[in-house]
Amino acid sequence: MNRIVIAGTQSGVGKTTIAIGLMAALVNKGYKVQPFKVGPDYIDPGFHSLVTGIKSRNLDSYFLGEDGVKEVFMNSAEKADISIIEGVMGLFDGKGKKGISSTAQIAKILNAPVILVIDAKKLAQSGAAIAYGYKNYDPELNVKGIILNNIASQGHYQMIKTPIEEKVGIKVIGYLPKNIQLQLPERHLGLVPTQESKKLKYFFKELTKEISSYIDLEQVLNISKNSNQTVSLSQKKIYKQGIKCNVDIGVAYDQAFNFYYQDSLDILEKQGVNIKYFSPLKDNRLPKVDGLYIGGGFPESFLEDLASNKSMKIDIYNKIKAGLPTYAECGGLMYLTRQITNFDSQEFPMVGIIPACTMMGKKLQAMGYVEVKAIQDNLLLKKGQQARGHEFHYSRLVNLKADNFTYQVSGGKGVPGRLAGYQYKNLLASYIHLHFGNNPDLVKNFINSCQKYKKKSTVKGYI
Repeated sequence: MNRIVIAGTQSGVGKTTIAIGLMAALVNKGYKVQPFKVGPDYIDPGFHSLVTGIKSRNLDSYFLGEDGVKEVFMNSAEKADISIIEGVMGLFDGKGKKGISSTAQIAKILNAPVILVIDAKKLAQSGAAIAYGYKNYDPELNVKGIILNNIASQGHYQMIKTPIEEKVGIKVIGYLPKNIQLQLPERHLGLVPTQESKKLKYFFKELTKEISSYIDLEQVLNISKNSNQTVSLSQKKIYKQGIKCNVDIGVAYDQAFNFYYQDSLDILEKQGVNIKYFSPLKDNRLPKVDGLYIGGGFPESFLEDLASNKSMKIDIYNKIKAGLPTYAECGGLMYLTRQITNFDSQEFPMVGIIPACTMMGKKLQAMGYVEVKAIQDNLLLKKGQQARGHEFHYSRLVNLKADNFTYQVSGGKGVPGRLAGYQYKNLLASYIHLHFGNNPDLVKNFINSCQKYKKKSTVKGYI
């Protein structure tokens, strides 16, 4: 399985732009490219999927462990000509002192060669010292190539390229000029999602042209074949085939709600779930379902449309009140509150099933990996069961009483032992994004609740 990791010396050096550009350029040459993203990211994988036509996958050892990372990788990589894995933050940056789920750790788990992106702006021969440090910091890591970003001229390029190749022994396979007028749009949570970016077609066309002109794609392919060791797995745990459960689960998916781990959705389908996608923005009612999953996204950017779709809000409210098993994460949680107040202090009525209001803030409210422990039975976990997730949001809940919380949370930005996870009947809503591959009981318990609801609803004559 040919594979490479695109890493950066730090955040902001251009690894996302270069990773996307390499994917697009290789697809343009006729290769089937399987994209991956290190860590709990939703937006970058959207760009990957857009340029490759193939769903991008998250590789996260904090959620999945080493075997889980291998399984997710192998499940998709074996069908591709090349897998391109975009790293996260700086090469060695991860959780804790051991760098859990860092780009370096994922590269070592998968025995994947690394191409390092260095921002060359204001650098000359010092670029070789940077390359030397990253190559030798961890001898087990296979750094095989360098791409330089923000190069001012051919002379500038040679000034950095020559000492890297002669003194460090790493091939410099290309660069991007600093005057390229290409920049992905950003906002408070990072890059603007693909569903909202109207100029992406032009961006990708120009980026593909620049990447093909300044970076040696043949060397990229050769490095990807330099994975001397294979990736082996003793048995499948995440993708174990389940018995057909005959359960329909509605998944909210549109411009406002699109933050899902693709493997979480695949795991549901592997267990026999029939996923029915719907849009809280455009559809009038829910499809006929036995359960509901409203993921994260940017509801705060579509408040007027969400508020005006009264029939959808009423339908969701009534179905949840009638006991429809519903799991909502972050943006989904916000949507289910009484109202959302945007950055300009404007108020927009939402579904209202959660007795609280959402306030958008200018400062980050929570970020980081967390672990939850159920303090009472809920839709996904039985009392005492645990799962791992991630938080990243700028909003906060106002006037929500702690009486119906069902999680005890450790890690992240907040106080250890804090409560989270609002519960009402068969509703579970939280700011925490969970990866279903972390604990098989998450899906098992969700499906069981849907089956009970379906059986009860059939007896009563409604669904």
